[in-house]
Amino acid sequence: GVVGWGVGGIEAEAVMLGQSISMVLPKVVGYQLVGQLGPLATSTDVVLTITRNLRQIGVVGKFVEFYGTGVSALSIADRATISNMCPEYGATVGYFPVDFQSIEYLRQTGRDEGVVARIEQYLRAVGMFRDFSDSKQDPLFSETHQLDLSSVVSCVSGPKRPHDRVAVSDMKEDFSQCLSNKIGFKGYNIPTDSLSTSVQFSHEGKNYSLTHGSVVIGAVTSCTNTSNPSVMLGAGLLAKKAVERGLKVSPYIKTSLSPGSGVVTYYLREGGVIPFLEQLGFNLVGYGCMTCIGNSGPLSEEVADAIEKGDLVVCGVLSGNRNFEGRIHPLTRANYLASPLLVIAYSLAGTVCIDFEKEPVGFDREGKPVFLREIWPSREEIQTAERTFVLPGMFREVYGKITEGNLKWNSLEAPDALLYPWDEMSTYIKSPPFFQTMGRVLPTLSGVTEAHCLLLLGDSVTTDHISPAGSIARNSPAARLLGSKGLTPREFNSYGARRGNDAIMARGTFANIRLVNKLVTKPGARTLHIPSGDEMDIFDAAERYKSENRQLIIISGKEYGSGSSRDWAAKGPLLLGVRAVIAESYERIHRSNLVGMGIIPLQFMAGENAEFLGLTGKETFSVNIPETLKPGEELKVVVSTGQEFRTLSRFDTDVELVYFRHGGILNYMIRQML
Repeated sequence: GVVGWGVGGIEAEAVMLGQSISMVLPKVVGYQLVGQLGPLATSTDVVLTITRNLRQIGVVGKFVEFYGTGVSALSIADRATISNMCPEYGATVGYFPVDFQSIEYLRQTGRDEGVVARIEQYLRAVGMFRDFSDSKQDPLFSETHQLDLSSVVSCVSGPKRPHDRVAVSDMKEDFSQCLSNKIGFKGYNIPTDSLSTSVQFSHEGKNYSLTHGSVVIGAVTSCTNTSNPSVMLGAGLLAKKAVERGLKVSPYIKTSLSPGSGVVTYYLREGGVIPFLEQLGFNLVGYGCMTCIGNSGPLSEEVADAIEKGDLVVCGVLSGNRNFEGRIHPLTRANYLASPLLVIAYSLAGTVCIDFEKEPVGFDREGKPVFLREIWPSREEIQTAERTFVLPGMFREVYGKITEGNLKWNSLEAPDALLYPWDEMSTYIKSPPFFQTMGRVLPTLSGVTEAHCLLLLGDSVTTDHISPAGSIARNSPAARLLGSKGLTPREFNSYGARRGNDAIMARGTFANIRLVNKLVTKPGARTLHIPSGDEMDIFDAAERYKSENRQLIIISGKEYGSGSSRDWAAKGPLLLGVRAVIAESYERIHRSNLVGMGIIPLQFMAGENAEFLGLTGKETFSVNIPETLKPGEELKVVVSTGQEFRTLSRFDTDVELVYFRHGGILNYMIRQML
């Protein structure tokens, strides 16, 4: 019942310095839920279905409010799972008004009864307490859409985007089609004579084989999926039944359990399912962001060698929110979001190329086939376990210790100086260069002059493509820098861990091995230095352009900057010398971050893009920025070929224009403080 939404890290830094946030008043989309879930559908299935639907509708920059009789059937954990996928369906807010379920959740999680009573009394008094069965209470929305919950089926999303939903019943056929499809969000362009490739390997003294579709990572991970009692206890019950039937997960599959809360461990242990999860390899590895953010760690060498030898499209299956290319693991080219129960099911099967209705998930001790439907827990079993093992006392005990920390945390020494004492030898934290050339006087407004195109990109370029958080490749510019400082590959760590070092993050900008840049022929962190025709690493090309005193732009398609609200996805391009981005559309937070770093966000006019305009990316581009520029004003782009086309300036508010004139929001804040 709380209306709150994410902002970019750059905006957040400014807020910490006292700056308010400006935004365009959003439309509010009403998303009506009716009916009830079928017996096999989970909250994860609901959220993946909603994510697909809302992406198709188009809700970027809008608030989405859920209403209708179907909402009453969803627990608070279910609603939180849906709201937490808000960045994946593109909205600013996914909102569920307060109702009786909200009040019961406060009681279930150990809140004081007197406080709970006052909350309910207040909400009723101000008209914010909702009865979803009373349609007279439904607000007037900008637009409305509907989902019948009874139509939701078991599903996953992938192999490259959270909104590419696939029914489990269609999974085998869909993945087979993906292998043959041309390279894209649903394609790998595997040659016909390589579709049946199988690679033999040995692991822990036994022989195994990998094929396209083999599962090599199975992760029960994420923040809200793994804080939802229904799917977590359901996964535990599924594991229990699987172990009792003698089923096992192949030991080469990297399995893990990383709940979103310590309470989860508590009720899984009380429910007696932890031992069964562990027998299948789903051991507790920590809490919060793990595999979902790319912290899966390495695969065994035998598995990695087999994947590379066969050029195989192998899979990760995870209960996370995001599965963008290169995010989960460099070697898992296909990654599917799924409920914790389905993570276990696909790990047992060892492949996504399976029709669970017709094919067994495994074989029991006597060699008899075991079908998934035989071990899948019923809704009644899950609800009984939830009522029995999820108790208010657990929440009080776990959350009562939340400020105590642990020995390692409490033993950290924090400097008490007024200014941070930078360590010049540190490869993790480095004083950023953003203000080194900034003067007190406001700079003269300047546009783009004969800029080269650093990258020519397609649709759905995510912040994971722009600023990866995962492992640092051994042959990358960042690796070369770390190597020059005496570090070995074992010590490279990840871009996420080194985000306090601008030298590493600049070299990691666009360092995603799955990035498709149309200026070169193969995916990866490579581009063309246009004046010389040399192909090179993106960072090296940017450095050469910088030494030649040439400006840079990026040209992209739809949904540029979707995914995590990663501030380095704007800081990195600035350090590369990117002056402007021209895209068909932007994700809300990333556009805001670009403005916050002084990069000009331009948008192609409706129906136009680089292909429509015949742009090759080898031209130069100039844009005049008038002193009188207003939010949303059209700007002309002049191309070196003599062509001209109009774009929409995506400075959406007057305040954003002020930030741009200062070279970014942080520059503005510092000048205000001086």
